[in-house]
Amino acid sequence: MNDLSAPAQPAHIELDAIDLAIIELLRKDGRMPYRAIARELDIAENTVRARVRRMEESDTMRVVAVTDIEAAGYGMLLAIGVQVEGRAPEAVAREMAAIREVFSVNVVVGAQDIEILVVAQDQAALNELITDKLGAIPGVRRLTPALALEILKNQPDWVPFHAA
Repeated sequence: MNDLSAPAQPAHIELDAIDLAIIELLRKDGRMPYRAIARELDIAENTVRARVRRMEESDTMRVVAVTDIEAAGYGMLLAIGVQVEGRAPEAVAREMAAIREVFSVNVVVGAQDIEILVVAQDQAALNELITDKLGAIPGVRRLTPALALEILKNQPDWVPFHAA
């Protein structure tokens, strides 16, 4: 008997040198046309199209847009530890995840119950975010912000995958 309620798992595929070269070119420019990729790798455009489709359908690769926070007008990046009291951390985390300036929310084990990454345009916007939005969420006991002074590594294009 088949279980129709379980989602189908994508098939694992082996990546060869051409697949890896396509991935590398798309990491450099996710909007690179298939024709340009084909020209760069000296293969047919239809081959590029088929391989990209195969890698996307197998969940081996996904082309996504990544926002540059400075280009988007945010001058401040903060990691904030959140201690929760009188409410489930998961419930508080869900409310925080709904705030536009919050782009990462993790329920954790350790000194904090939740760790979030937030952006703010300036000091006034940061004050409003911490005081009026985050601090006003029921269950938030303490916020421990840490302002990023220098970003040494931000690698949004990194994803583990198994090479052939």
